[in-house]
Amino acid sequence: MTTTPARRMRSHAVTLGVTALMAAGLTGCATSADYAAVCVDPATEQRVDDDQCDDDREYDGTSSGFFWYYLAASRAIPSVGSPVSGGTFRSSGLSGTVQRGGLPREGGTTVKSATSKGGFGGSGRSSS
Repeated sequence: MTTTPARRMRSHAVTLGVTALMAAGLTGCATSADYAAVCVDPATEQRVDDDQCDDDREYDGTSSGFFWYYLAASRAIPSVGSPVSGGTFRSSGLSGTVQRGGLPREGGTTVKSATSKGGFGGSGRSSS
């Protein structure tokens, strides 16, 4: 069976398209988030286990429960049980990528280094 030049051209176009998609996906895995969120008890302003934050509702200043607290990439991550500062409960004013949860419980590193991912199977959950 012989292939026509048009058929070969389509085959190459499909191969290039798939390759471009794969490259874009890998590039996304190699970046870090601009912001990351830890779960916080607003009453005590202390970090709690990220599993305590189960939805996307924002803290309104009066509600009880646990809420996501957003930290910029340059900020240090507080450990569970430590007070939080330098961030915000409001995600609506943030521009860039946000990772909710998945940060080290022991803290002590910056958001940027903790959200770096490499290759397939990188750790962390990203959302925008």
